[in-house]
Amino acid sequence: MATDPMPQFPPGFLWGVSTSAHQIEGAADERGPSVWDVFSAEPGRIKDGSTAAVACDHYHRYREDIALVAGLGVNAYRFSVSWPRAASPGGLGFYDRLVDELCAAGIRPVVTLYHWDLPADLDWLKRDTASRFAEHVGTVAARLGDRVGHWITLNEPAEHTLLGHALGVHAPGKQLLFDALPTAHHQLLAHGLAVSALRAAGAGQVGIANSHGPTWPASDDPADQEAAAFYDLLLNRLFAEPVLLGAYPQGLGDLMPGDPQADLETIGAPLDFYGVNYYAPTRVGAPQGAASEFGGVRVPDGLPFSLREIDGYPLTDFGWPVVPHGLTDLLTGFRRRYGDRLPPVIITENGCAYDGLDDQHRIAFHDGHLRALHRAIEAGVDVRGYFVWSLLDNFEWAEGYARRFGLVHVDFATQQRTPKASYTWLRETLRAQL
Repeated sequence: MATDPMPQFPPGFLWGVSTSAHQIEGAADERGPSVWDVFSAEPGRIKDGSTAAVACDHYHRYREDIALVAGLGVNAYRFSVSWPRAASPGGLGFYDRLVDELCAAGIRPVVTLYHWDLPADLDWLKRDTASRFAEHVGTVAARLGDRVGHWITLNEPAEHTLLGHALGVHAPGKQLLFDALPTAHHQLLAHGLAVSALRAAGAGQVGIANSHGPTWPASDDPADQEAAAFYDLLLNRLFAEPVLLGAYPQGLGDLMPGDPQADLETIGAPLDFYGVNYYAPTRVGAPQGAASEFGGVRVPDGLPFSLREIDGYPLTDFGWPVVPHGLTDLLTGFRRRYGDRLPPVIITENGCAYDGLDDQHRIAFHDGHLRALHRAIEAGVDVRGYFVWSLLDNFEWAEGYARRFGLVHVDFATQQRTPKASYTWLRETLRAQL
């Protein structure tokens, strides 16, 4: 970890922490079921056999958790609204109280409107789900819009498509491979319709949170180069370009349902910011004739790429390589690729899984990534914010409770919260920034 002072970030920079409803709220009996409730109830789906029925019990402990956010000294908090909870009687009352608590503490609410917890009776394979989402967004915006300035429509539709609908390792557990592409289009359409609903409600700052990372070819071999380009197409360009350019990458539009060209005007509506969730690059090569696995994601035989290990970098407890300069490369690459079509960027997630209260590896991770982010700013990328994933250890989807991403340790048996060394480090770092 560097010992020199952290570079100064621009005035007005958003400093925050991120969470998601399904991962922390609990109180599952006080909302409708989601696809994740159904998925988690199926034997073998969650590695430790757990569910998010209680999680961090944030629904009942939100005041304690907002006090932890305030103690960090951040000026923003990103959380998601559970669609099944918002649709339940009195469900929006919880978010009313949460937003009021944040405002009273002088913390800006940044609301994500969809973070994977689809109501169990809906399906992203069906176009009507996009319209249903827009109705949900309008209802939430009407209730919270007088106090919320920043809105994020969707979180990581790429992962939700790939892991949930193509490979089946996340909810809803479908293994459709390339037949999952309609779910990508319907989520992107939902984003566009949500932008319209938010604009109609007078929303100020509107964006999306897409996951992105550099794709590194395994070698200079043309077959590896081609495989890496295809992976980059699926994980980066497929979800960026309809939003930023109003067009699908060449050839992909023909694979989408309905009349995608007619939808792209809605999908490509101008945004106020573009959210980037960054964790690590991916090394990709030509198919090797056997399934490959990286970070818990198994790529089956028959796909036109394989995932390869990235050597020479430290690994998190999740097995992800720690590559801070990948964030610089990603953002400067986006600036070159999209030019003035790229709105101001907010890093809506960046984090790592490590055990222990004296989490020096997590401190080194964020120190390195903040310096890499500053280098991107110096190179001309308009970056407006940085959100740590995550405030709390939580339910880490198919991993259950085995992976700890939090600045705050949670004892899931007692629900006791204990700030880690990284919490103190971030608080001290921000004192020089704000």
